[in-house]
Amino acid sequence: MTEKIKIDVWSDIACPWCYIGKRNLENGLAQTAADPDAPQVEVTFHSYELSPDTPVDFEGDEIDFLAGHKGMPRERVKEMLENVTGVAAQAGLEYRFDLLQHTNTVKAHELLHFAKAEGRQHEMAERLMSAYFTEGRHVGRVDDLVDLAAEAGLDADAARSALESGRHLADVRADQAQAQAYGIQGVPFFVIDGTYGVSGAQPADAFAQIARQVWAEKQQA
Repeated sequence: MTEKIKIDVWSDIACPWCYIGKRNLENGLAQTAADPDAPQVEVTFHSYELSPDTPVDFEGDEIDFLAGHKGMPRERVKEMLENVTGVAAQAGLEYRFDLLQHTNTVKAHELLHFAKAEGRQHEMAERLMSAYFTEGRHVGRVDDLVDLAAEAGLDADAARSALESGRHLADVRADQAQAQAYGIQGVPFFVIDGTYGVSGAQPADAFAQIARQVWAEKQQA
């Protein structure tokens, strides 16, 4: 029996292209599900902080943040956000940058590792990204994260204990060290079976093609 394809995804909760890439990956894998010999895939999410110096409670909106952080003119930032909103819509996601609450994401990454240990990482990743990009929820404070954990089917008290103790911070840092070792400088970044690196939010068709190709290679091997 052929071992599953392992897809390791480095991403940040606050990365708009990461949510698009996640959805495109899911849609691409869904395309292969009806194949006579459908690829068997195991996806794991890994931590990457795009802006680790961001305060938990950032004063201002996404335009303020990007204009200040990247030094871009505000009109250019508006155009960029409109563009990514359009691309997100093509992936079936309704981005609301007018509601978005910019924040530090390290605690959200800790929560993802807690969820992974509980077997609900995929549910937690979806809940966090949806909350951040489409609902205007805060994903930086412990109380808010505990609420989202419960909504993803996790035990609220256990999630709070994990976040307040910081016991998964080492897991976040290990992911970041691995990203550095791979030379990852931007996300989303997909490592396929530890062999192929795919950068950026590729179209669903591209992910379907990659899955089929790697699955065929594994079977021939």
